[in-house]
Amino acid sequence: MSRRHRVRGCVLPPLRRYPTVHELGVHAAALAARRPEDVRLRRVGTSRAGAPLWLLSVGHGSRQALVVAGPHANEPVGGATALRLAERVLADPRLTEGADATWNLLLCLDPDGSRRNETWLSGPYTLGHYFRHFFRPGFLEQPEWLPEGEGGAVLPETRTLLDLQDELRPFLQCSLHGVDVGGAFVELTRDLPGLAQRVAHSAARLGIPRELGPYDTLYWPMLGPAVYRVPPPRTGDLAAAITEAAVESTWFHPQPYGTVTAIVEAPMWGVDAVEDPARPADPDAVLRSVSHVLRRDTQHLESVLARVRPGLGTSPAVARLLAPVDDYLLVGPGIADSWDPGVRDSTTRALPPLDTARLTALRLAGRRVALRTAGLLHQLVTATGRDPGGVLPELDRLIDLWCADYRDGCGAYWIPVARQVEYQARVVLAVFDLAGRHPRVSPAARDSGWGAVPRPTAPVRRD
Repeated sequence: MSRRHRVRGCVLPPLRRYPTVHELGVHAAALAARRPEDVRLRRVGTSRAGAPLWLLSVGHGSRQALVVAGPHANEPVGGATALRLAERVLADPRLTEGADATWNLLLCLDPDGSRRNETWLSGPYTLGHYFRHFFRPGFLEQPEWLPEGEGGAVLPETRTLLDLQDELRPFLQCSLHGVDVGGAFVELTRDLPGLAQRVAHSAARLGIPRELGPYDTLYWPMLGPAVYRVPPPRTGDLAAAITEAAVESTWFHPQPYGTVTAIVEAPMWGVDAVEDPARPADPDAVLRSVSHVLRRDTQHLESVLARVRPGLGTSPAVARLLAPVDDYLLVGPGIADSWDPGVRDSTTRALPPLDTARLTALRLAGRRVALRTAGLLHQLVTATGRDPGGVLPELDRLIDLWCADYRDGCGAYWIPVARQVEYQARVVLAVFDLAGRHPRVSPAARDSGWGAVPRPTAPVRRD
């Protein structure tokens, strides 16, 4: 039986679509009204566009757990998971009174960006519909990152999260992310022994593939199958930040409080080959092919952008769509060169051993760069109400062709929303349990190879 049809021993609720940002607030308010003695809802900040940032807190324990949903605008699973967790925690006193814990659920860190994805949010859940309406801001506008360090954080969403971390000093932080095409995996700022087995169990029961060599973690230590250790933050250029993510971030800000952070990734479309450990006969040939395709597609899209850019204008709306386009086109050739055996030399960072799982992840990542860029360009041209360069038919053809490669060439299949949410909620609960069994790591006690992390200086938010 195909993995996509196996859900053993699990009864799922009728959750058929992702909630919107507005619906997250409505459901959270209803929960707080129903159980006011156990649930509090408060506004902890305001987005750049004036949207409220809502924190839903459940329980009255002294140990704080912080769950951050919606850090990336195109990853809506986390909001639904946060609501599911609130219901579960309310139904099980062992997760609050029994653990002396309070659960703090930030419903959406980037509501402005998330609203720009609502065109595809309710379906149909097809790859073409998703990528034509995909939005994710440029790197400098993603609120989890600290490209200028903690003191240089200017986004109000980022400052809200930093202040909240300083207020709560959580023993655990979970950042809820989504993978558009691929598999499930977890990233940790320090090891939680036993998590890999729990991830494997939940993924198997829910028919979700684990990603055993994600592109995001290409150079990171593996703590267990589909569980990876985030390297220490360092200063780097934009390309390094996008391709390796080993930069300063809100994942590490609460580390001086002994916080362990888990980044929990749940896929929308699964690809079974991302957990295939077989080694291809000629991995270099696969690398050359993947690199060539990414380089060719990036050059093609650069030519499309050059044709349409003069007619786009300079409005803030155009600038916000252009920023991620420029980011993707900037890093695409460098990524291709870093993989290509014909370009790599003794000064290039060595790739890890390449099995089918890792090579599939690289193929998916290269295609992702091209598809996201094409989708954003499609929106830029469509928004102008005209197509003087005549590029829309070309972009439609490319999006259809590349989505077909995901679907037919890689075997991508849709994972129902309810299963995505159930998987992510189970992993968060497993992380909560394991983090609670281990004492906090003091600021002075750091693992080998980790640099000193300065104590946060951001003001504590009390309102």
